Amino acid sequence: MTFPGAHEAVIDDLDARLIALLSEQPAIGVLGASRELGVARGTVQARLDRLRTKGVIRTLAPTIDPAALGYPVTALCTLEIRQRLGHQAVVDHLSAIPEVLEIHSTTGAGDLIIRIVATDNADLGRVIDEIIDDTHVLRASTSVCLVTHQTMRTGPLVEAAARRRT
Repeated sequence: MTFPGAHEAVIDDLDARLIALLSEQPAIGVLGASRELGVARGTVQARLDRLRTKGVIRTLAPTIDPAALGYPVTALCTLEIRQRLGHQAVVDHLSAIPEVLEIHSTTGAGDLIIRIVATDNADLGRVIDEIIDDTHVLRASTSVCLVTHQTMRTGPLVEAAARRRT
């Protein structure tokens, strides 16, 4: 079902199967993917190039688990900032902190939501101190993630996008 004004679907079933295959077997390569999907190598390469050009596939880099690197503590931190100069000064400050994994501008009570990691609770305090050590950060509210029930996933979204195709 397509709603008026909805964006046209940018992938089809073959694209969805290719994305799923690359997600499950990232080292499969173009030739292996063509064999697995039963299509020509050139077709896989063309699809992959198109998906990259359209920004559907941003990277083929490995997915890193911060806990396996020694950062088992994850927290979400909502920041209120001085907005007179915009967000960029704070984003630049946060981008220099290795434990800041994501930065999102938001609506609502806060201006930014960030995902951070730390080695333990004491280290989390150090990371938060580093985050708020910026004249543009007015307030921080942090929630520690106790259990991750679902990591970021895109598989179901890819399948839904492929079904939207008319």
